[in-house]
Amino acid sequence: MTGADLLTVLPLLILAATAVALVLAIAFRRNHPLAATLTASGVAVAWISLPLVSGAGPSQVTPLIVVDNYAQFFIGLILAASLAVAFLSYGFFEQSDDPEEFYLLLVIATLGATVLAASNHFVSFFLGLETLSVALYALIAYPHRLTRHIEASLKYLILAGTSGAFLLFGLALVYAETGAMAFGAAASPALTGPVALMLLAGWGLMLVGIGFKLAVVPFHLWTPDVYEGAPAPVAAYVATLSKGAIFALLVRFFVPAGIEQLEPVALVLALIAIASMAVGNLLALLQDNIKRVLAYSSIAHMGYLLVAFLAGGDRAVIAVAFYLSAYFVTTLCAFGVVIAMSRSEKEADQITEYRGMFWQRPWLAGILTVSLLSLAGVPLTVGFVGKFYLVLAGVGSTLWSLVLVLIVSSAIGVFYYLRIIVALYMQEPADEARKPLSLSIGGGAALALLTLLLVGLGVYPGPALGIIQAMVARF
Repeated sequence: MTGADLLTVLPLLILAATAVALVLAIAFRRNHPLAATLTASGVAVAWISLPLVSGAGPSQVTPLIVVDNYAQFFIGLILAASLAVAFLSYGFFEQSDDPEEFYLLLVIATLGATVLAASNHFVSFFLGLETLSVALYALIAYPHRLTRHIEASLKYLILAGTSGAFLLFGLALVYAETGAMAFGAAASPALTGPVALMLLAGWGLMLVGIGFKLAVVPFHLWTPDVYEGAPAPVAAYVATLSKGAIFALLVRFFVPAGIEQLEPVALVLALIAIASMAVGNLLALLQDNIKRVLAYSSIAHMGYLLVAFLAGGDRAVIAVAFYLSAYFVTTLCAFGVVIAMSRSEKEADQITEYRGMFWQRPWLAGILTVSLLSLAGVPLTVGFVGKFYLVLAGVGSTLWSLVLVLIVSSAIGVFYYLRIIVALYMQEPADEARKPLSLSIGGGAALALLTLLLVGLGVYPGPALGIIQAMVARF
């Protein structure tokens, strides 16, 4: 590798160096503020280094990694979200025993996610995915003394291992048919004529593995249990960064060759999208646990994203990138309130625990209200603008049935979001004690910034759309 190559992958190198620094710091002296500071500093420096990458010369770093505008956008999104999770987690784990390893696992998972966003080869794809997944196994079980965390981690471990086997077998079939592991060469048969049955089978098995990570129907069964059992900051991480990195890779592999436009693939993806939107919203109606509500909501949102994905072309990339950004901001806002109301040993995850919160914590109730309205797609929030672009992409490609299901299922979703909002503004019981918050100064600042982005991008989305369109111009 040349010096230009090293500069191109500088954010990844900084994350790796941060992980090493955390290992050494923990080995010499356990210190929660030090671990949190090292993590936040490392992730922030990696994010700040992104402008250097844009002028670093060649974007292809070995056959495995490509760092173009598309990769830089998603790496920046992943790093910013990871930084928000780190800030929000500090107060949550402040009273926990040995919280330092949480930050180490967070950085390693983020490194795996950034590798996925920059992958251009099956080898880097699988390495990035496994780096992310192995760190998540431990993060979900953290801290290990609580049985609900262990149970959630085991469920994720078993199902992730199974889905990984499907994915690896699919990659093997594609390689056997094409003799290539680079994305462009492995996907090129979709551009040149009839596609062999073995290649379709390989792509199908890859979709099974990716579908598990995205938690789309019928690969969604792990989602509510893992969200409920995992610590709230980890559930926020799984709901955003994990899924965002996988979707970025899915677009990178499928869209340039138009694989999603092939009739068998399009039919399967359309059925998955319809089932995810319907099942996610309908099952969320039955939940009394706010983390399970957000879990089923995330299933529906992945279905919404598949509508834009099936539209294909630049229109799909713009809609997916903007909606993922909106989804990151909104979901982190909602989980940020859950984190603030919880502690590592006792989480506030029942909707009844938020009854009358406005009368005790009006600013937190306001943030959660705006977040839920954004998830529902109400105007003047970033969620509305995101859904508008999804519908625009679907209509532009005449995906009328998918657009209709998106609109109807979104209307159903409004009901369970309003259930939580109504609970927030109920009259506070006279004997209700004021609960302490698990929110540090940094966590409060992160939550405030996320709320400003949620409303600001909903009112004035132009700058974000300009960045995304510039990204697509060289995709």
